[in-house]
Amino acid sequence: MEYPGGGVSMTQFIFTFLNGITLAGLYFLVASGLTLIFGLMRVINLAHGAFYLLAGYVSWTIADKTDNWFYGALAGSLTLGVFGTLVYVLLLRKFQYEELRVALITLGVSLVLAQAMLAIFGGEYYQTNIPKNLSKSVPIPGFELSYPFFRIFVLILAILVAVGLWIFISKTRYGAIIRAGVDDTSMVSALGINVQAVFIWIFFLGSVLVGFAGAVGATTNSFGMGTDGDYLLFSLQVVIIGGLGSIGGVAIGSFLVGVIGQFATGYFPTYAGIITFTMLILVLAFRPQGILGRKQ
Repeated sequence: MEYPGGGVSMTQFIFTFLNGITLAGLYFLVASGLTLIFGLMRVINLAHGAFYLLAGYVSWTIADKTDNWFYGALAGSLTLGVFGTLVYVLLLRKFQYEELRVALITLGVSLVLAQAMLAIFGGEYYQTNIPKNLSKSVPIPGFELSYPFFRIFVLILAILVAVGLWIFISKTRYGAIIRAGVDDTSMVSALGINVQAVFIWIFFLGSVLVGFAGAVGATTNSFGMGTDGDYLLFSLQVVIIGGLGSIGGVAIGSFLVGVIGQFATGYFPTYAGIITFTMLILVLAFRPQGILGRKQ
């Protein structure tokens, strides 16, 4: 990410931190869908990055045709919700507990999607226009500087989604059914609960979230071929560092990957990739369940 201000070191520090926490918000939105699908259902969806990119293309197309960002975001979210659910029902449900087979199937889906998107949209990079009512800048108190409001809006969205998911998973009956269904499918089914229907809804919700993240991310940053792989890696980093199935863990993982990654890029660009992946390796080595994850 470029620094909107630049200049003196304090200015660079402030913008690096702001870029880090707002990027963390985007990472959380992307990884929240993965933590439902991978963290709760234990479905290794290697097409997650391709889902993100597809949502970016859909939202950009609709927003460009209608000149309405919100229509584009809605179209991207719903399209991915339906598409992701179809992938689960038609290709994954039968093999849900065969991890290697699921990983290979979703990898194949990712490759097919990548080639289809390349054929339709070409190798160019796109970026959705920021809505006019969100395109202003916000002054930073104590400095003669301002920061793009849309990036702050992304962080606010991420916080709202985090709170909503935490309440849904931890405090509702439906969330309890989901957690129990993953831990002991047979027992929950014996209670008369249609666990498969629950899993379908979870996959739909996870796909909607990555679709919404694709719409938001397509506005924050340019996107094109290769973006799918980048965001798949970011999402896996966040979920693994934070802990599978933990919303709080994903929030912490997003913050660490976003902020540390931005400071590494700003101050040690040659070693940025090394620093973030070293953090992932250390977590896997010393706390394999993640920061807030539970032992399996």
